[in-house]
Amino acid sequence: MVSWEQVRPHREDVYMTSTVIRRTGAANDPATHAGTVVIIGGGASGVLAACALIRCPDHRIILIEPGTTPGPGVAYGTARPWHLLNSRAAAMSADPGDPQHLLRWSHARGLPLDPADFLPRAHYGAYLADRFTHALGSGRLDHRRATATAVRPYGDGHLVLDDTGTATYADHVVLALGNPPPHRPFGISDAAYDSGAYIGDPWAPGALDAVPRDQPVLLIGAGLTAIDVALTLTLTERERGSERERGRRTPLDLISRRGLLPLAHPDRPPAPIDLDLPASRDLAPLLRAVRAAVTAGADWTAVVDAVRCRADDLWAGLDHAAQDRFLRHCQRLWEIHRHRMAPAIAARVDRLRRDGDLRVRAGRISSVEPRPGGGLTVTINDETPQWYATVVACTGPAPAPVTPGPLLGALLDEGLLRPGPHRLGLDTDPDGRAGPGLWVIGPLSRGHLWETTAIPEIRRQAEQLATAVNASRARSAPTTV
Repeated sequence: MVSWEQVRPHREDVYMTSTVIRRTGAANDPATHAGTVVIIGGGASGVLAACALIRCPDHRIILIEPGTTPGPGVAYGTARPWHLLNSRAAAMSADPGDPQHLLRWSHARGLPLDPADFLPRAHYGAYLADRFTHALGSGRLDHRRATATAVRPYGDGHLVLDDTGTATYADHVVLALGNPPPHRPFGISDAAYDSGAYIGDPWAPGALDAVPRDQPVLLIGAGLTAIDVALTLTLTERERGSERERGRRTPLDLISRRGLLPLAHPDRPPAPIDLDLPASRDLAPLLRAVRAAVTAGADWTAVVDAVRCRADDLWAGLDHAAQDRFLRHCQRLWEIHRHRMAPAIAARVDRLRRDGDLRVRAGRISSVEPRPGGGLTVTINDETPQWYATVVACTGPAPAPVTPGPLLGALLDEGLLRPGPHRLGLDTDPDGRAGPGLWVIGPLSRGHLWETTAIPEIRRQAEQLATAVNASRARSAPTTV
């Protein structure tokens, strides 16, 4: 470990020598140990990567995460009791070799979970935290409570700098940073963006607490984030745990370009089907195969699930132009069929719409401006402006390189990372390698991979990454900087 002051921004990879490193343990000393893996990020991606890597006995793993409890991350750590997973419990085990692990873990804690059930997201966050605690017991995993601020080449590996003033040597660095921050929708003026009436990140702590229940509120976006926010804002006080009964007095408006909400899972999962999907560089043969299966009577959810199982290979087989056509014309249709609502959530949304508490429309926002006296004036489709007390952005994360943050931004500027195809994420090989000793897992892999935001796919990525890191360890001997 070295102090921050010893890491200079000018060619430190050339001028630093082994004498700079104070011998504080083999895990941080490249002269005596070439098996240190640093994971940056403590959400689901980071924890799944750590659990996979500790099964490689030659590695020492350090996970850098400022929070006290790695595992839940934003996805599960900010969830309220009424937020459910949008995948069935049978698919959500953290152990790839034990599909029943989550079920047994839940049963042991008094939750009679069925494989077809949709678990509360907060409960799943506790499960991931427990998996990390269990991994700590291996003796080869450390949790450093810090925020990584820079990654700099050093010898055959990298130095990871953090905000505690230390730098850790790593043979391999795994970027498990989760989703980028939400992006700013078109038409939001600077004044509106900075006003207290605009909520750019609904998952920030306390972000929704002050949203009024008796004044108009607009949600921008129609995906699962918008559904979660709508549920939170329409719950009665009794449903929140209070004795008072006081639901919304003014309907929520929800707008997206097409006005399409996610579809619902069936109550019971359909039987899997074997779908004959042609490997093609063009999109048309794939679409024809999907339409033919549904026309022939196959359950559409089974068809979508069959496509999902091969989505990454199919995506990689398309040429760049076909991928671009998919993004422009098919992406939203895929999303509403693929990222479905749990049946209980879908029933609640249907009731809200039927009762007039949630109004959904298609349209484009032309402008959002603050109004004197408070609130925001929103113009949709160049129609008559409407006033809203609060506007909540529920559009989801931006493509990764668009809002990279200081850590990713520096790596991109220095050429250590590259934007991936269509600038959806970072450029990697099939194992997640973004450069010598640099690895990416989770949503940042989008672009090279298509399905990279859900637990089953991230779990598979973690296993592939661990296998590739282990193989690279076997090919290289410890070196002295």
